[in-house]
Amino acid sequence: MKVLKFGGTSVGSSKNINNVISILEKYAKKDSVVCVVSAVGGITDKLLLAGKQAQNKDTNYIDTFALIKDIHFNIINELNPNKSNAIIDYVDEQLSDLKNLLDGIYLINELSPKTSDKLVSFGELLSSFIIAETMKSRGLSTERKNSQELMITNSNFTKAEVNYSVTNKNIQDYFKTASQEITILPGFVSKSLTGEQTTLGRGGSDFTAAIVAAALKVKQLEIWTDVSGMFTTNPKLVKQAYPIDKISYQEAMELSHFGAKVLYPPTVQPVLDLQIPIHIKNTLEPEAVGTIISNDKTNSTSPVKGISNISNIALLTLQGSGMIGIPGFSKRLFETLSQEKINIIMITQASSEHSICLGIDEKEADIAKTAIDTAFENEIALHKIDPIIVETNLSIIALVGDNMKNHQGISGKMFSALGKNNINIRAIAQGASEKNISAVIAENDVKKALNTLHEQFFEAKTKQLNVFITGVGNVGEKLVEQIKQQRKYLKENLKINLRITGLSNSRKMIFDEEGIDLKNWKDLLANGETATLDGFFENTKALNLRNSIFVDVTANKDVAGLYANYLRESIGVVACNKIACSSDFENYKLLKRLSLKYNAPYLFETNVGAGLPIIDTLNNLIASGDKVKSIHAVLSGSLNFVFNNFNDTTKFYDIVKQAGAEGYTEPDPRIDLSGVDVARKILILARESGMEMNLEDIKNTPFLSESGLKSDTVDDFYETLIADEAHYQSLFASAKANKSQLKYVAALNNGKASVSLQEIPEGHPFYNLKGSDNIVMFYTERYPEQPMIIKGAGAGADVTASGLFADIIRIGNN
Repeated sequence: MKVLKFGGTSVGSSKNINNVISILEKYAKKDSVVCVVSAVGGITDKLLLAGKQAQNKDTNYIDTFALIKDIHFNIINELNPNKSNAIIDYVDEQLSDLKNLLDGIYLINELSPKTSDKLVSFGELLSSFIIAETMKSRGLSTERKNSQELMITNSNFTKAEVNYSVTNKNIQDYFKTASQEITILPGFVSKSLTGEQTTLGRGGSDFTAAIVAAALKVKQLEIWTDVSGMFTTNPKLVKQAYPIDKISYQEAMELSHFGAKVLYPPTVQPVLDLQIPIHIKNTLEPEAVGTIISNDKTNSTSPVKGISNISNIALLTLQGSGMIGIPGFSKRLFETLSQEKINIIMITQASSEHSICLGIDEKEADIAKTAIDTAFENEIALHKIDPIIVETNLSIIALVGDNMKNHQGISGKMFSALGKNNINIRAIAQGASEKNISAVIAENDVKKALNTLHEQFFEAKTKQLNVFITGVGNVGEKLVEQIKQQRKYLKENLKINLRITGLSNSRKMIFDEEGIDLKNWKDLLANGETATLDGFFENTKALNLRNSIFVDVTANKDVAGLYANYLRESIGVVACNKIACSSDFENYKLLKRLSLKYNAPYLFETNVGAGLPIIDTLNNLIASGDKVKSIHAVLSGSLNFVFNNFNDTTKFYDIVKQAGAEGYTEPDPRIDLSGVDVARKILILARESGMEMNLEDIKNTPFLSESGLKSDTVDDFYETLIADEAHYQSLFASAKANKSQLKYVAALNNGKASVSLQEIPEGHPFYNLKGSDNIVMFYTERYPEQPMIIKGAGAGADVTASGLFADIIRIGNN
């Protein structure tokens, strides 16, 4: 004999009910079948709503009743086009009784537990009858047996306790003589020894099925729902979640207790005693493997079997110095909550005995606070303890696994992963059995926490990075295309799943939690919402994705001003914008501190030398104990391009225009030609070397003409280049006469920094620097005579984008 249970969603529509019938018909060809069914999906909630409305003198209960009636008759009409009078008559009679009951509740303005049980019983009684009669009409050997005649309980209404001796005998006696191939039983419903209608409480249909399975000692209980088994975590929140093939009874109960909706813990008890396996199956995908719950040993390689959570938690904290060393506080606290029938979900107590934390259902928080403050009124008045502290909008997340106790470092990995993503833990609980590690976190961090932990414990060490890019002009577009090209390589070789989840230019911005489609990102961006800097930050913050990285591909001061906001949210920052790192020293140090405090990487390799590993090399020298003595460098690819192409046969104006057209200078070339850009770069290197310095401390010797320095607009500046051609030719002529090359040089010596145009003689390492190349020479304690030299392309969209990309990958590898 087979025992199957189908939940509310499985019988929530005529289509799903037809799936159920097909499954039962297939099973019945091999063995007799007992099928326990829930109420039609959503009906129990509607029955309770109607009862509450009637109790509150709200005439909307009539509309709710009408909706309940319509749902059932629509299903009947779709299942039975040639419906028999038997179905119509029974359903009409039941609905008439339901309406009379609701009218009675409305008249007396009362909904007692006893009446509530009678009210909600209609759901299962109706669904089971409709399904059984439909199967009969299709020629299947089917009978419906009212479970109220089998399930006998006490009179503890809304959660009655089963009288197993009577119930088991009833079940065994009935099925000894039952000749039908398929028996339909309504779940959840029961009757007391005195004949009053009762219910088995939350998860009652599962409970009914388990009781029947245990009474008949079947080989396996099957519970059919709308998912393919118990998942590693909530698949609605974690797309990478997958079904667990096999799981132990204890693991299943732990996961169910902490929010896994597939199974309700008391369900397990009747079959647990008899070691009857439970098979979770999917009505919508009957061929799916599902999950088998048993005590058989599994071959799982992961010590963690699943991750679950309970939402809408309130954390109660009883604390005070008067608790230390005084027995009885815990007893009084728990007794107070017990008297109020408040269930405690989680308990944790400091070893100092200074505080006790309890997790309860948020709906009961106000009642709990009032009761506890009253119970400890005297101690509070004497300041021995504080009034109970209540925190809401919380959730409990839990790692579950029988084998966790045999593996070191599970809790360390859990808390480290959460900490790296700025998920604050309010309380922790771990039993001595080590089968469960629970933590209380903010409700709005649940999705990020589940994804973070699932990635840590269940995915093939693939780290997901969520990138938000502001500024998709020349460099930004190259970066997007590089990411698009390399995504597959990163995933397969570096185990980095890189997704662009936010994009913005000066006009529009778009976001996609699942990753923007990079095949048509330009069209998507063109049709995005209006862009604002604060709006981009707020959207990034609201998505609250793990391993989030903000990438600034602008030269905008206002964008740089938001870095601190991102870092405080544990969102990493990657920037080619030099303004933040060359701003006031206190702001530079603040960003560094925030990066460490919130475990949010702040990388800006492209601030100096585009894609060249200049800052990274310097940081490695410092970290290894070396000390910088001096730095000499050509750090402007744009200025190097200009002076490598300018001579006595060209015009300075034409070369500067060409540099701008090829993307080597900023739209305002004065930023490059004034030396400010190079000054910022040497300032950043000085700071990264450990020196406290500001931009005004750097000596900047300009080479521009006086009129060029005083120009008000870009157009005016270009006019001065034409007018002052003789000035620039004189610079070239002097260098030529001295057999030298013009190079714009940055220098750091003895704690002082300068930038200036210099004539570099033949034989100097800077002399043959071509195109837009940069070069940096580090003289350190380990490299006192022969410097460490880094040389290569220091400007251009492709190399700058690759430098940003390298910083993103560096974060992914950490």
